[in-house]
Order: sequence, then C-alpha cells, then structure tokens
Amino acid sequence: MEYLSKQRYDEIAAELDYLIRVVYPEIRENVAETSAQGDRSENAGYREARRRQAKTISRIRFLQKVLEHSRVIDPEALPKDRVCLLSKVEFTNLSTNTRMKFEIVSPHEMNLEAGKISLKSPIGAALMGKKVGETAQASTPSGTLSLRIESISFD
Repeated sequence: MEYLSKQRYDEIAAELDYLIRVVYPEIRENVAETSAQGDRSENAGYREARRRQAKTISRIRFLQKVLEHSRVIDPEALPKDRVCLLSKVEFTNLSTNTRMKFEIVSPHEMNLEAGKISLKSPIGAALMGKKVGETAQASTPSGTLSLRIESISFD
C-alpha cells in the first residue's frame, strides 16, 4: 500500500487517462498503417510502432497498478509534532553543519529538484517519526549521517 498526496494521485490518473484515450489509439492506428505497407520483417516503421505500443501498454499497466494500490492521504489526520509523510523538515547535518529542507513524500512523488525525498530513502526513513530537536542517524552510501531536526511544517 502506497500513500499519495491528492495532487500526485490526480496527476497519475490524468496521465493514465491521456495514455488510454489519446496516445494508445494513435499508436494502434500507426501500427495498422505501417503493417499495411508490406513485409513486416523488413519494415522498420512497423517495428518502431510495435515498440512504442509495447512501451505504452507497459506504462498504462504500471500506472493502473499504482492507482490500484494507492490511497490518498488526508493531511489533517497526520501528526503535526513528528516527521511523517507530507511534512516539510528542516534539519542540520551535524558533521558538516549544513542545513537542508525537504518534504517527505511517497516514492512515486520523489523529486530532488523540487525538494521532495522519499520516505523510503535512507534520510527519509531516518527522519520518520522524529520530533524537533531530536537527532536521527541515516546510513547512506557515503557513510552514516547525524541529522538534527530543526523544524517541521505542513502546507
């Protein structure tokens, strides 16, 4: 079971709808057109159309499974005094004295450029459940980090 924000759930549903209603029919038509052009074994256009079709079907199935096994999380039901899903956490790396701020999200919403880390990442997992002032130990590929939580906020 994955928990998603309402915004991300809607984005995935919109992408799925677009793939089913717009992209897939276009690809199916393209496969039919290129198939009618003769010998399929030497028809590069047909092979490319079939690859696009398989890739699109794979993406559709993946998105359907994501939505099937996901639930929209109610931000009001989350604890406000602890790090949890959808919380924005400002913390200090105690070894470098560097301050960072990230939002804790599901793996399907992770986007480092937007400041969103997965709750399943080493840092996200270490921060989960901690309160302001507490220190978390995150085991990362570059070593163990000591992180002190400075603030927790929600939108």
